[in-house]
This record gives sequence, structure tokens and C-alpha cells, in this order.
Amino acid sequence: MALIILSITFLGLLILGVPVAFAIGLSSIATILYEGLPLAVVFQRMSSGMNIFSFLAIPFFIFAGELMLYGGIADRIVQLAKNMVGHIRGGLGMSNVVACTLFGGVSGSPVADVSAMGAVMIPMMKKEGIDADYAVNVTTHASLVGALMPTSHNMIIYSLAAGGKVSISALIVAGLVPAALLTICMLIAAYAVAVKRGYPAGTFPGWGAVLHSFLQAMPGLFVAVIIITGILTGIFTATESAAVAVIYALVVTIVVYRSLSWQNLVKAAAKAAKTTGVVLLLIGVSTVFGYLISLYDVAQLASEGIAKITTNPLVVFFLINLVLFVLGTFLDMAATILICTPLFLPIAMQYGMGPVQFGMVMLINCALGLNTPPVGTTQFVGCAIGGVSVGHVMKTIWPFYLALVGALFLVTYVPAFSLALPRWLVGLQGG
Repeated sequence: MALIILSITFLGLLILGVPVAFAIGLSSIATILYEGLPLAVVFQRMSSGMNIFSFLAIPFFIFAGELMLYGGIADRIVQLAKNMVGHIRGGLGMSNVVACTLFGGVSGSPVADVSAMGAVMIPMMKKEGIDADYAVNVTTHASLVGALMPTSHNMIIYSLAAGGKVSISALIVAGLVPAALLTICMLIAAYAVAVKRGYPAGTFPGWGAVLHSFLQAMPGLFVAVIIITGILTGIFTATESAAVAVIYALVVTIVVYRSLSWQNLVKAAAKAAKTTGVVLLLIGVSTVFGYLISLYDVAQLASEGIAKITTNPLVVFFLINLVLFVLGTFLDMAATILICTPLFLPIAMQYGMGPVQFGMVMLINCALGLNTPPVGTTQFVGCAIGGVSVGHVMKTIWPFYLALVGALFLVTYVPAFSLALPRWLVGLQGG
């Protein structure tokens, strides 16, 4: 009965439009009251859930991303991408993909990525006669790569949700190949749609212009290199790398580029504080929710339910992807990770998928949810910038969506995409 109260209360609050964090917290409180447990359990679990040293990386990574967003990095990255691939058919679309990938490596946030790149690229593409729906779809889908980049705080959240037993260093390295795969799939989709619609090719500015724009963008892009190199060489831990990213972002935007004004610094700090507060509240209430899920053996019940349908690992992984995708369309990325990891990671491991590979599958599914209504944060931001309705964009979304779904299935069914680099660089055993 308690499990029914937990489920119905949670779903009912979501349907009523209650924010996810409050829906999780209120449904947990209702269940605890039904069980007759003291409410002190809620606060104890919330406190223990947020009081983890590695979580220091979350506000630092978020702040570093906001500094890069407000510090004028985007314009230089856009110019580099345009010089590199702008001369190909539909070059602005492909430039958009490359620019979103590069900025995603700097910000680690799909929403920040689409905000920064969209503000520059979408108006530019519309000015060149490219349809608004194409401009928005390319931007919103390419920005999802940021969820897999080294600066993504969602990897740290996943490590917590997995019980703290998954190496953050392994996750950071594991995300590189799937991120490249998503980028390649998006380039193919952007090119195919551009050819079909007859979009023109640009003019190649010459290798000198490419080199010049690369040198201009390199200081901003170097943050991802510093993080990966520092972790692999043991100079600093994954948590310390986040603090280093903030210091480096301040140096680049204030000293090197001189593009970060005092007003924008205050805006970046305020936005980072707000986002950090939301994420930590979500982590705290999800810890209580996870305690109840564990108390009622929900993971075991889910495993038994799937086993009644099939014991074929390929079908099991497909069902997990399907559930994660559906939930991702209703929940925020962090909420999906915190709620679903304790449920589905044991099942995935039972059928042969390791926690690092499952982390990549989880992150890609959650990223797809960011671009799918009714939540669809990146979709709404992109449509607002492009001045086009979500319904109009959804009519032509399929080539881009199918490209990313194809990448998701490759990561799901070919472990090497996620595990080859961690095994080679950080000595990961298993998966």
C-alpha cells in the first residue's frame, strides 16, 4: 500500500504541474507519514544525500559554464566552426553542429549550449535564407552533446545515484567517444536535410583564416583539455578539476579575452547559485525517494517484471531505453538520473551492462528528453530564439531525432564505444 501511495502521489503531483523536486519531496513525506515514521527521517536523508565531498564539483562546473556563457567565448567558437565547415553544402548547419559540440565541451550544459549558440547561429542562419525549423532543430539536437562532455555535472550526479561506486574519472573519459559519435550522426543528418532542401554552400576562407580563428578560440576550448589531462596524470582529482575550471574560466574571460564585464560576472554567479540550489534540493529529496525505493525493493520488483516479459539482454536493454526515454520527456535530466539509476542499473548489470556503459546510456536518454515536449527545455529555448512554434519544429524533427536515437543504440549495444577509452586510459576493469 505504501508503494502505491508513493507512486500515485508522485505522478498526481507531476500531472498537476508541481515542480519535480517538490513532487518528489511531498510524495516521500506522504509515504513516511503513512508508515508512521518520524519526519526527522526526511531531513536526515536529505542532509546525508547532499553532504558529499565530491558534490563540490557541481557548483564549480556550473559556475565555469556560466562564466564561459557570459564571457564571450561563443562568438569565437562560431567563427572557428564556420571557417572549418561553412563551405560544405548546408555549411551553416554543419557549422552549428561543430560550434555546439565545441561549446558543449566548455560549458557541459545542453541548455547553456543552446542559449549561447542559438543566440548567435539561429538568427545568422535565418538571415541567410535557411528555414527557422532547420536552424532550431540543428541547434537543439547538437547542443545535447554537452551532457557527455568532461565539464558536465550530470556525470557527478550519476555517480552519486549509482551509489558512489562509479569512478567519475572513468565517466569523464567514457563520454568522449559517445560525444564524438553523436556529433558525427548530427553532421550526417544536417548535411542530408540541407541537400534535400537545396541549401547553398559557403565559401572556404582559406587555411590561414581557419588557423587564425582556431588560435582565437583555443584559450576557451582548452578548459576540457586541462580537465582531462589533469585527471589522467593525477595532478588533481575530478572534484578539484571543477575548481580549476572556474579559475581558468575567470583568467580566460577577464585577462585573455577581456570580455567579461562586472555585470555579466554578477549574472553568471547568480545563475550558478540558482542552478546549484535547484540541483542540490533535487539531490536531497531524491535521496529520501531512493531510500523508500530501496525499502520497498522496487528494483527487485522491476527486475522480476521485466523477467516475465523477456530474459533476452538485447530486448531488456531496449525496454530500459524505452522507459528512460518516456520518463525523460516528463522529468528534468537530474531528476531522471536520480530516480531511475537505482531502479535500472541493477537490472542492466544483471544482464551484462556495466555501470560506466549504463551511465552513457542514461545520459543520452536524458539528453533526448531535454529536446522532447512536454518538458523539452532545450527545445523551448531554441524555439523562443528562432521565433517559431514547437509544433512547427516537431513536424521536421525526425531526421535529427533518428540520428541521435541511432547513436543511442550503438552506445547501448556496442560496449566499446563507452569502455575502450576508460580501459586504456584509466585502467577500468569490467564496464
